[in-house]
This record gives sequence, C-alpha cells and structure tokens, in this order.
Amino acid sequence: MSQNPKRIAFQGTYGAYSDLACRTVFPDLETIPCNSFNEAFQAVQDDKADLAMIPVDNTIAGRVADVHTLMPDGELFIIGEHFQPIRHALLGVKGTSKEMLSHVHSHIHALPQCRKFIDSLKLKAHIHADTAGAAEEVAKRGDIAHGALASTLAAEIYGLDILAEDVQDKQLNTTRFLILSQEPEIPEEHEPNVITSLIFEVRNIPAALYKSLGGFATNGFNIVKLESYIDENFNAAQFYVDIEGHPESAAFCRALEELGFYAKDVKFLGAYPAHPSRKVYTNNIGEID
Repeated sequence: MSQNPKRIAFQGTYGAYSDLACRTVFPDLETIPCNSFNEAFQAVQDDKADLAMIPVDNTIAGRVADVHTLMPDGELFIIGEHFQPIRHALLGVKGTSKEMLSHVHSHIHALPQCRKFIDSLKLKAHIHADTAGAAEEVAKRGDIAHGALASTLAAEIYGLDILAEDVQDKQLNTTRFLILSQEPEIPEEHEPNVITSLIFEVRNIPAALYKSLGGFATNGFNIVKLESYIDENFNAAQFYVDIEGHPESAAFCRALEELGFYAKDVKFLGAYPAHPSRKVYTNNIGEID
C-alpha cells in the first residue's frame, strides 16, 4: 500500500454502497467518486487516488462483469478484499412517511431485491444509474410522494429521512469488493489464509484447462473461484482464478511451473489476506458465478 494513503476512489456517487464500503474499511481516507470503473482505475494510475475499491461479486446479482475486463490491463494489484452487507433503506424527504409514497427510485439491481416491499406499498419503480444518485434526485425533487431505496449513508448525505430499514427481500445480500493499489502488498509467507489471484489464457491443446489447474490440486491448493472471459472475437478464453495459498511458497511455485506448460500470458494480480467473512459468504456468491 502507498505510504500513508489519503484518498480512495470508487465508482458511483457519494452515499453509494461502494462509498460506504470505502468508509467502513478506511474511515480516515477521503473518498473520491468516479463516473465509471475505468475512471476509478485511472485515478489510482494517475496518482489522483492512492487506492481504489471495486465491487466484483454480489450474492444476488452475481459477478460485476465490467470490472473483470479491466483487471488484465488495469496495471493495478489487489492488496485486500472486503465483504460489505447490503442493507437497503427506504428514504424520503422531510415530513413524508412510507404510506404517503407512490413512487420509488433506485438502481436496476436494488429494485428487484426489494420487490416484496415495493409491492406491499404499491409503489411505481423508477430506475437510476445508482442508489445514491436516486437518493440525490429525490432530495432535489422535494416531493413527498417520491422515495428512494439506498443506504442510510445516502440519507445522511442528502438530508433525507429514513422511513424504513432492511427492506430487502433476502437478508444475505453481500457484495465482495477488491482493494487495488499501484504496487502489490504480498503478506509474509508464514501468514495463514492468503488468497492469490491470477489471470491466464490456455494453450490450444486438448484438456488445457484441466491440465493447467492440475498442478494446484496435486500440490494441495484449493481453488475458490474460477471464471472465464471470451474476447470480442469469441476466440481466446481468459480465466480468472482465486487460490488459497501463498504465491512465494515452494508448492505454489511448483504449481505455477505446471500451469506454464498448458497456459500462457499468466498475470499475477495480487496476494492478500482472506477477509474474516469470506467463509460465511463465498458459498452464496459461488452459487451465482
């Protein structure tokens, strides 16, 4: 991690869940909103921010595909992960109540996550680019008939009342975030519970993927995440993999050597401590990937 980081970039508007995640992990850092994931990557590359925090998976919505397309060429390294519980709140302007609402505004993923609650109030749903932007719009509109589904942080930032909390249909709604930096920050080799992330392409030979991953199995490593990505011509497939193991251990080096026989363009994305909540949530995320 950069010495004494001061700024952390995220995609979205102040009050977004990404902003909340940044403030949860780094309460002393200034959060920098960005219009896109690419802009958040670029902010770190251009030294406008010291770190970036990017969502990659959600237990309900699945993977955030745009992020993984940026990782191979993003020139940033993963130095940590964070699992952020998503707790939607119903927000409204001062003086309103949930019974007075007829419209609700939020992100395209947040609205179906609160479908039962929305239906119970017979609200007309309106899609926005993000939850915090929806809250900001409701605050600017100043109409007691319009509410937003967003974080309680958004209510604080935009001066809205919290009309109801935890209105999501499923309580186990969690987003996994990656913390990115210009330089890798590899844990000491003796540290337990290390995750190593790689991206690679397989060679054009039979059973290449199976053989590529065989070295990790024979050397005792557990692969906790494997995702594939096809290029724009539907030709070369890239694979993103998270492995429980330290990249500098002798066994991991043997596994990498075997990987090299069947894969190409292997890129190290980072090694970092597994988040304490990982065991609670990864099974739920994995069911969607």
